Amino acid sequence: MSPLKKRPLPRSVWILSFVSFLADISGEMMYPLLPLFLIGVLGSSKTQLGAMEGVAVLIVSLMSAYAGIRSDRKGKGGGRVRWIRIGYGLPVLGKAIVALATVWPMVVFGRILDRFGKGLRSAPRDALIADAVSAEQRGRAFGLHRALDTAGALVGVLLAAFLLWWLTDSPRFDSSVGVSTKIVDSPAWVYRAIFGFSSVLGLASLALTFFVHDAPAVVSDQRDSSVMSGDEESPTPTSLARKKSGWFHLPGSYWAVLGVLILFSLANSSDTFLLLRARDLGYSSWSIVLVYALFNVTYSALSYPLGVLSDRIGRWRIIATGWSIYAASYVGFALLPNSYAWGMWPLMAFYGVYMALTDGINKALIADHAPKEHRGAAMGLFYALTGATTLIASLLTGVVWDLIGPAPALLLGAGFAMLALLALAILGRFVELEKATK
Repeated sequence: MSPLKKRPLPRSVWILSFVSFLADISGEMMYPLLPLFLIGVLGSSKTQLGAMEGVAVLIVSLMSAYAGIRSDRKGKGGGRVRWIRIGYGLPVLGKAIVALATVWPMVVFGRILDRFGKGLRSAPRDALIADAVSAEQRGRAFGLHRALDTAGALVGVLLAAFLLWWLTDSPRFDSSVGVSTKIVDSPAWVYRAIFGFSSVLGLASLALTFFVHDAPAVVSDQRDSSVMSGDEESPTPTSLARKKSGWFHLPGSYWAVLGVLILFSLANSSDTFLLLRARDLGYSSWSIVLVYALFNVTYSALSYPLGVLSDRIGRWRIIATGWSIYAASYVGFALLPNSYAWGMWPLMAFYGVYMALTDGINKALIADHAPKEHRGAAMGLFYALTGATTLIASLLTGVVWDLIGPAPALLLGAGFAMLALLALAILGRFVELEKATK
């Protein structure tokens, strides 16, 4: 094993991982309850929910591209850390607005402000993580970040579940199915109290960002820009293309990888629809939060080891496995009958495996194909373009759900995932040829 792989991860990677840990405690206290609050309390439709989540993703995307490009610059207006600090500060205000909302447009405004902050921080933060480590440590670094980020999400949803239990008492369960026998939404004041508390907790993540500073990028021994997307690492004729500048000074291999990831994002609608599926099957607010917590358990537990594994066997194998699990999970969510409502538990755990296989590894893959001086732009464009397609996916899912029902809406996502797998099989050789070493 290379000495660089054995080297401990830098302090900045650990700090940024704990910043995300604290931010996700705050964010995930609100996320699983937000669709229940919008639909059960404020009377929104599924289409409005899909539009809100889609626009939220688009805001993240556009702001990620802007902040990522700006963070590559030196001097005034540049640097990674200033964008990270702003990005962790704005969600505090956004969550407070959601807590005070009396009509759904107020929720939309608060949610967009929250996502505006996420957009400003995401690409600079990911670029800073990539800057701080060698290519041989990239999967490990992003795996650690996703593991702690998702551990925070787990703590957040469990804290939300505890507060629901404490403020409203736990729901009664039908022992034959393991969920409540009818849909019962919690009172509005309970949601508002939890959202307000999550806003206050967000201040902790903001405070920790002041311990992070911009730092020069780390250079790997003899192959900093090597690409971990395949099984072999021999140079190819097309590898010389990485030395040439393209759009935004990014090589052709980056755009090839991004194109495949964009295609899959057409399948990847907001996870709030899965929570609504649980609600339709009879799960109460409290039990929905616990189901979502199980998703975060598998996601958090597997993110780091799978990130390490991607450094060894290649990113694409891991990602293709994740996409297959996504398609299978969505078929299960779509076809699950009411009499087997308990099936949401294993399905959500299985869905967490998909997230662990793809989320952090996608970012490591993008970093593999981006020159270090343009990683902010590379990350930002990744968020922007995949976010635009995720907006389409969320809107389409919401419309189909309202017009036809949940099963066709979720089967549509599974279908797009299968198309992405087919495209990966067709384009795999081309992407393989685009990897490079120095």
